[in-house]
Amino acid sequence: APAKAKKIPSKGNNMELSSDGEVEEGSWEMEEDEDGSSEEMVDDYGASSSEDEELLPIEKAALKQKSDRGGLSEDDSEEEEEEEVAEEAAEAASRQKMGQKEEESPDLQLNLDIDEQFKLPTNEQIEKEDILFICDIFFLPAEPPDLHVIHQRIKGNMEVLQDFGVKREEGRTRKEYLALLRRDMAAYYSYSDFLLMKLMDIFPLPELINFLEANEVPRPVTIRTNTLKTRRRDLAQALINRGVNLDPLGKWSKTGLVIYDSSVPIGATPEYLAGHYMLQGASSLLPVMALAPQENERILDMCCAPGGKTSYIAQLMKNTGVIVANDSNAERLRSVVGNLHRLGVTNAVVSNCDGRQFPKVLGGFDRVLLDAPCSGTGVISKDPAVKTNKDEKDILRCAHLQKELILSAIDSVNAASETGGYIVYCTCSIMVEENEWVVDYALKKRNVRLVATGLDFGKEGFTRFKDRRFHPSLKSTRRFYPHTHNMDGFFIAKFKKFSNAIPQAQKDEEPAVEAATLSAAPDTVMEPQPKKKKLEASKGDKEQKPPRPALKKRHSLQAQRRPLKA
Repeated sequence: APAKAKKIPSKGNNMELSSDGEVEEGSWEMEEDEDGSSEEMVDDYGASSSEDEELLPIEKAALKQKSDRGGLSEDDSEEEEEEEVAEEAAEAASRQKMGQKEEESPDLQLNLDIDEQFKLPTNEQIEKEDILFICDIFFLPAEPPDLHVIHQRIKGNMEVLQDFGVKREEGRTRKEYLALLRRDMAAYYSYSDFLLMKLMDIFPLPELINFLEANEVPRPVTIRTNTLKTRRRDLAQALINRGVNLDPLGKWSKTGLVIYDSSVPIGATPEYLAGHYMLQGASSLLPVMALAPQENERILDMCCAPGGKTSYIAQLMKNTGVIVANDSNAERLRSVVGNLHRLGVTNAVVSNCDGRQFPKVLGGFDRVLLDAPCSGTGVISKDPAVKTNKDEKDILRCAHLQKELILSAIDSVNAASETGGYIVYCTCSIMVEENEWVVDYALKKRNVRLVATGLDFGKEGFTRFKDRRFHPSLKSTRRFYPHTHNMDGFFIAKFKKFSNAIPQAQKDEEPAVEAATLSAAPDTVMEPQPKKKKLEASKGDKEQKPPRPALKKRHSLQAQRRPLKA
């Protein structure tokens, strides 16, 4: 049983020290139990009095000396009595307040339960918020929209949608909740309605919020060690000596380092200028690792600027073989040349050609890396303008260009290569139209198949998306997201070319028609030609049909002016 204690008023104003060494007023007299045990007592709040907390160690020692000398003066005792009375009054008031709060707590809890039930705003509230947002966009005098209210509404809406059957309002449909959620997220995160609809198709709602939040935070600064000139251990030690806080990038990379903070500019250190490392995002290392270049191979980097992947290929090949670094933008090739010289790459040839026409220029490569131009929806943290300046036309335009480039990349590879015959396609976009759609198109148009990328992490690509069904082998492609892998959004696919022949369906239509007719009727070889003439004649007739009414009118006018003689 716990020990009981009684506080005895101070007699003779004597001060005693507590077990913690603090001076306390009066003395505690412990009533021990039968077994003689006792416990230290504390006040109602589990702490010593406010006076004791304010006393410094020197003051406590002085008070102890006074108590040793025989007590305090009469003035001190009067002050202490007044303070005791004041403390007792304060304790009584606090207890009364606590009792009032306990009485009010059921009502407060009830109000909280009522407020937790999410309700859709009225049309008037939505119109008012729209007006505030328009005024905020055009810098008109008005109160800015309350983003905290919108954020709370997003949370409440998400909770309702996760348990829609129980938490929804009567008479409200899921479509109304989704429309409000899309509108609130567009306002809170500053996205266009088109892009949010695309993202809602790709991600489940809880994951979508994580993706949007991750895009508001910049990705970590990463560098790649140039093993042509140094080792990662030596580079890390040199940068640490310069005041850089860093760590290895991960178990999956033997050359990457992540920079947390630095007292010197990372892009201007003597090690950087000497070519010991390259500033490069973590996601940009993955395509080269998937390509797995071998020594003494012929490799094409079709869209190479600014040269980070090209230099990584060169260091994996140990400056052997040949790398053709191509880019259609001559201005961007300047940075490629500068980086290759700085990093000590000697096996690269820089070219300025249109990638779509590259097979006509040069072919027979062992491996091709195609980092295709894209909409940039995976690097929103670097370029926030992507949130609002992309629409359906931009996505489809990029997808069309990517389809042309990937066919050109496949045609540039030699399927009979002893060590290669591989193509790696990658984008910094997360749109299905630019990734799985393009890969599925290439599988249908060329003699290629998908193989494993060799990367141990990353999410599988889509084999079905909305009403589209892709080839089952698209599971071997890999997707990377900022909210799951803490790197830029990226897509990687690896092809193996097994035949240099182009499928018949890819040739021009007329030769395909001729081949079909020849195979169907071998005895009548010369019959397709008259059909062609008839088709051309019929086409010519069709082309001449539209101007006939105009000719008739002209002839009739001439007849009216000059009547024919008998």
